[in-house]
Amino acid sequence: MGRPTTKTDLLTAAAANYEKLNTLVSGLTEKELSTPFDFSGDEKKKEAHWKRDKNLRDIFIHLYEWHQLLLNWVYSNQNGDNKPFLPEPYNWKTYGDMNVEFWKKHQSTSLEDAKNMFQKSHNEVINLAEIVSNEELFSKGVYKWVGGSTLGSYFVSVTASHYDWAMKKLKAHRKNCA
Repeated sequence: MGRPTTKTDLLTAAAANYEKLNTLVSGLTEKELSTPFDFSGDEKKKEAHWKRDKNLRDIFIHLYEWHQLLLNWVYSNQNGDNKPFLPEPYNWKTYGDMNVEFWKKHQSTSLEDAKNMFQKSHNEVINLAEIVSNEELFSKGVYKWVGGSTLGSYFVSVTASHYDWAMKKLKAHRKNCA
């Protein structure tokens, strides 16, 4: 399926990738869970996140924090507090620095807590998507604070697309451990 453009497709893709991610995680061996991520031997993996995340906790925290960005952004703007998606001082050129701050903030968070935080925030994002209409999600110009995009594109990014990113990273780690 291509990138979702309807509420139904969004909810379906988010649920499917969430389920696939959880299935992948539940199948990780003790060795895969205890071995730190190391992608330094793969020249194709140049993006900063390949160096940043060292374990499953880091992935769960990354997903959780992006859920929080979406939830805080939507609720703030719905309540008349005009806020950008990315908090100050970050922008789309510097959000990598924000991701590093998320990573640093959670270095003492346990894997169990990170998993629970991720599962809870996933449910909160899905519950919010369910109460917003298809038009509000996928029509441009409905909310001035969304800019030139659609609200739904942000939901897709923090759910289905991000879960796909997490699975690619976990599969690459699994391959490294083999």
